[in-house]
Parts: sequence; C-alpha cells; structure tokens
Amino acid sequence: MKKYLLIIIVFTGMLSNAQYKPSKENLEARKWFQDAKFGLFIHWGVYSVLGDGEWVMNNQNISINEYEKLPKFFNPTKYNAEKWVLMAKNAGMKYITITSRHHDGFSMFDSKASDYNIVKKTPYGKDVLKMLAEACRKHNIKLFFYYSQLDWNRDDYFPRGRTGNGIEGRKEGKWEDYIAFMKAQLTELLTNYGEIGGIWFDGQWDQHEWDGKRFGKIKVDFKLKEVYDLIHELQPRALIGSNHHLAPNEGEDFQMFEKDLPGKGTKDFATSKKDIGSLPLEVCETINGSWGFNLKDRKHKSKKELIQYLIKAAGYGSNLLLNVGPMPNGEIQEEHIKSLKKIGEWVSENGETIYGTRKGPINPTEKLVSTRKGNKIFLHILDFKKNQLIINDLNEKIKKVAYYNSNLKVDFKFKKSVLTINLDRDQMNDIDTIIEITLKD
Repeated sequence: MKKYLLIIIVFTGMLSNAQYKPSKENLEARKWFQDAKFGLFIHWGVYSVLGDGEWVMNNQNISINEYEKLPKFFNPTKYNAEKWVLMAKNAGMKYITITSRHHDGFSMFDSKASDYNIVKKTPYGKDVLKMLAEACRKHNIKLFFYYSQLDWNRDDYFPRGRTGNGIEGRKEGKWEDYIAFMKAQLTELLTNYGEIGGIWFDGQWDQHEWDGKRFGKIKVDFKLKEVYDLIHELQPRALIGSNHHLAPNEGEDFQMFEKDLPGKGTKDFATSKKDIGSLPLEVCETINGSWGFNLKDRKHKSKKELIQYLIKAAGYGSNLLLNVGPMPNGEIQEEHIKSLKKIGEWVSENGETIYGTRKGPINPTEKLVSTRKGNKIFLHILDFKKNQLIINDLNEKIKKVAYYNSNLKVDFKFKKSVLTINLDRDQMNDIDTIIEITLKD
C-alpha cells in the first residue's frame, strides 16, 4: 500500500506544475451539467442505523469505539439500485450524487485504502456504489460521488478542525498521510466504477476560521491542485465541485450552494454574491429537513414547495440537487417516493421550460421567475393575486405571447421595453402559471 500511495504522490506532484485548463471533454460535460438542471442527492451511511441524521457522531459525541459498532447493524437487504435509479429518472432527474464517504469516515464502497468500509465491516458485505454505477449506466443517468475532506474517525486527520472535538478516542497523526489516503480513495472511485459525472467535495470549511459571519484563514493545506489534477487526469470529463461556501478554486468545474439559492444569502454560511463565479451552478436542498435518515423528521416539503424550488433554481441559472436519506434497510421513505413521483408528473408536462434553459432576463423573486432557451422566454408565475402583470426593462423584440402548452393567446401590450400582461384567471395555476414569449429572430 505504501508503494501504491508513493506512486500517486509522485504522479500528482508532476501534474501540479501545470496550470489547469479545462479539456474539450470537460467543457462538454459542463454544458451537459448546465442543461441537466435536476439531480438526486443521496446521503446514506451507517449513521442511518441511529435514525438521527448524518451528523449524529458529532452531535451526540459518540466515541470512536462506540461508533465503530454501528457497521455490524447495517444490513440493507432491501437495497435495490435499479429501483433507486428508476425513481430518480421518473422524477425527471438526470444525475445522482451519493455519499461515498461522509464525515464519520466510513466508506460506502470496497476500498483497499481502508478496511473501514461497507464490504469488510458490515454483514451486508457488498459494494452498493458498484451496483448503483451499473444501474445508472443501464438507464443513462450520470453518477457523481460525494466525498468528505473531513474525517472524525482517522488519526491522520490532524490537526483537528472545528468539529468532532468532543469525540473520544481520536488520536494524532500526520496530515500528509491523510492527503495520501484521500488520493488513494479518489483513485479507486475514478478507476473502479466506470465513467462518473464528477466528485462533490465537502468539509473544507472544517479547517477554516469562522467568526460567525464568514470563513477566514485555512489551517491546513488540502493540496487541492494535486487532488484536482489527479481527478482530471484520470477522468477528463469528471466535474469537480466543492461545498466550501467561498469563491471557486482553480480546477473546480461547478459552484454549489447549500440550502440557499445563489446569492440569496438566507444562511449564515451562504456564499456571498461577490464570490459567485462564471461556472455552472448547483443548489442542494433536502426533501424534508434532514440530509441523512432522521426518524423524527416531519418537515416533509409539499409538492408545491418542491416544484417551485426547482423552478426558482432554474431562474437563478442553477441546477437543483434534491436530497433523500435512505433508511438503514436500503429503502427510501414512502412519502419521499410519492413526492418525487409528483415532481416527475409536473416535469413531464413542463420540462421544456426547465431543461436546457439559462437564467431569464427578469431577476427571480418569490412570485415570478424567468428562464430562457433560444428565442423563447418562459415566465413562471408562482404567486400572483392581481389581474395585471407589468414587467419593466425587457429589452427584447417580441413576436408572440401565449399560455404555455395552450393555443390561448395572452392579452398583452409591449411599449418602450415595458410588457403589460392582462391575466386570464381561468388559466392561473396554484403551483405555476407559465407564459411563453416567442422572440423575433
């Protein structure tokens, strides 16, 4: 193993001298990602046994010795990878991002770099990611791997960050060994599972100073250039994103936002508007209130909330990565399956106004969102009680205005960049009323 790790270190050291320039394949993958618009996030690990979310080890200060008993209880005999993939596909999702290793340090795949994994430590003894990768290929769904840069289990995740410091049994180690371990695992994920969509990093924030308002100086060197070069060398099409809540680092291919629409700033850790770059965007959100399975979570979002969040994300020029936390037996909660089915029914009728679109000319609000595709602008009216809609500063040449998927024309006036629409109350929809504007060539 030491020889294997040394080869990786030398290899990435050679790569690190070159400036990152996206390959043609990478740029094509970025466009595909921007067009895809909708993905499924899956937080699943041995923490699901306790039914208290993926942060349970930290939140309950469970010791290393105590937590390492959990894999013995993890036996997801109801897991059906193809069922999961078809559920996502029928919901209109184009890709899946799943936790390969979360902050608890337990690997959900067959890893030679660590015995602390699902194949070696659970009675289930199978590689769930391998099965999921095969099902994704079969049904033309791209697969991304979430990978935690933070680890509450390993001794070589040292110096410690801001979390997990109440967990007993953590010892000291060498940071360079931890970096080598991560490179070894990432190499496995990028060579043993076929072509993947990309790597979704999380946890860098643990090593940043935090003053309650913003992240500051970082305490350690994550060797991002070496790691990113390794990924791009092994799979040029693979996209890299990192949930660090800061401006993108060199080598990243998309920028992500956690439970916060880009630039809206509803969370303490939200990425500021000035830090939003020009990369493809993605916002991740939970289908209830938790990422990992939480037995007592009753905050299941309604059909209206979920569909409107997808629309808003598109209006911000972003994808939506919607999360479910499977149960320890491998099943997804029935209420979440039903919710995804309802979203699928909506996008089967209205997906043209979401897929392949870019941010429209009207800044999104809680009431009105716009998306754009070619010579079409789609107005999504989410909450409007008045009979007249006035849009200012629309610098376009309008050919036609109609209710989407209808031959019914819209009563409108367009003068000096001001569009005035008289709404037909019989055409209004409680979730989303879509008006299609066709522009002149």
